Amino acid sequence: MNLIECKKIVKVYKSSGLEFEALHGLTFSIEEGEFVALVGPSGCGKSTLLNILGLLDSPTKGHYFLNDKDTSNLSDYEKTILRRQSIGFIFQSFNLISNISILNNVKVPMKYADVPFKEADIRAKDLLSKIGLLSKSKNTPLQISGGQRQRVCIARALANDPKIIIADEPTGNLDYASGQEVLKIFKDLNKKGYTIIMVTHDKEIAKSAGRIIKILDGNIVS
Repeated sequence: MNLIECKKIVKVYKSSGLEFEALHGLTFSIEEGEFVALVGPSGCGKSTLLNILGLLDSPTKGHYFLNDKDTSNLSDYEKTILRRQSIGFIFQSFNLISNISILNNVKVPMKYADVPFKEADIRAKDLLSKIGLLSKSKNTPLQISGGQRQRVCIARALANDPKIIIADEPTGNLDYASGQEVLKIFKDLNKKGYTIIMVTHDKEIAKSAGRIIKILDGNIVS
């Protein structure tokens, strides 16, 4: 079953009267439960595509179907709700709130989803326990290592139990050992049925995925 289907996705940016077409009519699908790597050099359109898949941006032309729903017909509010319910994000730069505990960082998505405080607290502690960081729940992100921060990001991405995990260069700021640890967590999540979409420019990292989509100059080349 296709969880994601993109049909002739075009993205055009306009600036100072000039137009730049970043994506040139991409058509592809991702099945539920797949682990897919989007691979290509800097500036090829990976991040633009990822923003569209994550409902953070919209295509200029074409249609993006998420769970058979044509997202091009949705309002910004409807996209926000769908994104909150369906997608968890992991970023290269972590995007954690530095002055609150990692426990409270994990609870942030649940706050926006109106999860009751007690339930959110229990769920966040359970997620930290699963990634081996419950003992550091009171630490702030600045008091733990980069690899540990990315594991917190994974817990945060799972907070509202989404179907899809979108990871943008998740190992880009990590040493080799920490990167391998993160990839192992992704593989374990994928075995549990989560759909993983990972952007990377590293061909070796991409081999962890079950399928690789190569992008070059705004086109899918393989």
